[in-house]
Amino acid sequence: MPSRSSARLAALTVAAVCSAASAVVLTSPAHADSVRVHDIQGTTRTSPFAGQKVTDVPGIVTATRTYGSSKGFWIQDPTPDDDPATSEGVFVFTSSTPKVAVGDAVKVTGTVSEYVPGGASSGNQSLTEITKPVVTTVSTGNAVPAPVVVDEDAVPDAYAPTGDAAAANSVNGLPLDPSAYALDYYESLEGMNVQVADVRVVTATDPYSELWVTVKPWEHRSRRGGTVYGSYDSQNTGRLQIQSLGSTADFPKANVGDTLEGTTTGPLDFNQYGGYTLVASELGTLKSAGLERETTRKQSSRELAVATYNVENLDPSDATFDQHASAIVHHLQSPDIVSLEEIQDNNGAKDDGTVDADQTVTKLIDAIVAAGGPRYDWRSVNPVNDQDGGEPGGNIRQVFLFNPERVSFVDRAGGGPTTAVGVTKVHGKAQLTVSPGRIDPANAAWSNSRKPLAGEFAFHGKTVFVIANHLNSKGGDQGLTSQYQPPVRSSEIQRHAQATEVNAFVKDILSAQKNADVIALGDMNDFEFSETARILEGDGELWSAIKSLPENERYTYDYQGNQQVLDQILISPAIRRGCDFEYDSVHINSEFNDQISDHDPQVLRFRP
Repeated sequence: MPSRSSARLAALTVAAVCSAASAVVLTSPAHADSVRVHDIQGTTRTSPFAGQKVTDVPGIVTATRTYGSSKGFWIQDPTPDDDPATSEGVFVFTSSTPKVAVGDAVKVTGTVSEYVPGGASSGNQSLTEITKPVVTTVSTGNAVPAPVVVDEDAVPDAYAPTGDAAAANSVNGLPLDPSAYALDYYESLEGMNVQVADVRVVTATDPYSELWVTVKPWEHRSRRGGTVYGSYDSQNTGRLQIQSLGSTADFPKANVGDTLEGTTTGPLDFNQYGGYTLVASELGTLKSAGLERETTRKQSSRELAVATYNVENLDPSDATFDQHASAIVHHLQSPDIVSLEEIQDNNGAKDDGTVDADQTVTKLIDAIVAAGGPRYDWRSVNPVNDQDGGEPGGNIRQVFLFNPERVSFVDRAGGGPTTAVGVTKVHGKAQLTVSPGRIDPANAAWSNSRKPLAGEFAFHGKTVFVIANHLNSKGGDQGLTSQYQPPVRSSEIQRHAQATEVNAFVKDILSAQKNADVIALGDMNDFEFSETARILEGDGELWSAIKSLPENERYTYDYQGNQQVLDQILISPAIRRGCDFEYDSVHINSEFNDQISDHDPQVLRFRP
């Protein structure tokens, strides 16, 4: 595989001896004779022989991996036992290009290891391997064991057992029940030759030549062919990651809804970037579904169109300005107000104290004009250098674009990176003390994270308050395939504190003016059904308007086969009560392999 994938793939399967902290090993290694693969794999997620040396383990080579630092090969016992919980395949880590070929009958002597991709702190399940191998080839040209067919009938509908409370909710020591739980089923096939057929793509090909398919065609299917993640109890059991043992140049460039026709076959691996992965020695043929980027409706003269769009670390050196401009003009129909997230400073990731972003924003505005759109004006507040998280040196922040021919910005001087915006009541109406301003920037909730940007706008004589957000990311959360079930979502702690602050600020506005039009929008980094959303909504101060869409259309992001909501526009009762608003999640990025951002923009139209 080309070097661009090597760095990432190196983390997928590395011998435990290279990362002792990530392995489960015995303190006094023993020695075992006459052991077969199913004995090594055992009936739980960790091998009963972990840390022990095993001798002359027989098997047929089913595949070899010759790239990256995870070089090795898979063997499978052609004489399986009758226990469905015990896998008949295992990965042999060689660290150098393996000297065996597919179809070789071999005997392997080495040490059994349980490697945790991503390290023990990741919470990931472990991968059973044989390390430091001595390999004897017995014969060549043997038939490879027939692959296990993984389909909708084989994969259980329940995702994972509840972890053992006595082991910090780990499932590692629980007996596998492959007929009851999807994760147990996949674990019972770890290292074995498996096959899927005629599967639909549910996450587009990424830069690392990976995609996701589903073996359950109707499982929470979205209108455009993906699989919707609608609750913490709907993990979508049919999702499976696909990589290839071949050249990345030959890997299909798939979009959501496309199909891998025919059979895709290879060993079932486990990695830190999504868990169970079919590493294909044979790939199906890509059939395009012809998915096209969406275009929203143009707002009427009396409608105010407000959008949120994460432009993914945009800085002046990027080559995506024309594409972002085209998206805003042609697919979003030039909204009146656009909240941009992840606008970087004028020299991007260069960490030299630069915080201004006027060059970044002006370059985008000029590109919008060139694309036939309006010449937007803009407002923002520079962050304190290196205090708002994101890419080091990038100083990402939220920016308001607004069309001055349609809407005006109410400027009130005094806002700065450390100045807290407040709310006053003037002639019975709410006003911001500074505009633009940041919500309580000294609060610990915003430590190393983006501070919300509040602005006051006027449209046809009506005041609209807009709060642009980019809440704490999900980095550090345990994955759905974690050994801990349910997984721990540690990033929620800060996000909940942030949501509390935003809700409190909205309460201040509504206390001053009960019927105020308030919009809190942006990359909330959490789901519409999450506790973060519930805290933002409070006791009705806000409501996430994406919930006005049918359930199979509620998504703004596509991650590991799950289409999900991260970007939201929340509205105050005055906007919701009139029932004359319209919401659109405009799918131009998340479903496509040539995306310019990993987020889909959102648009709200209403009459203030």
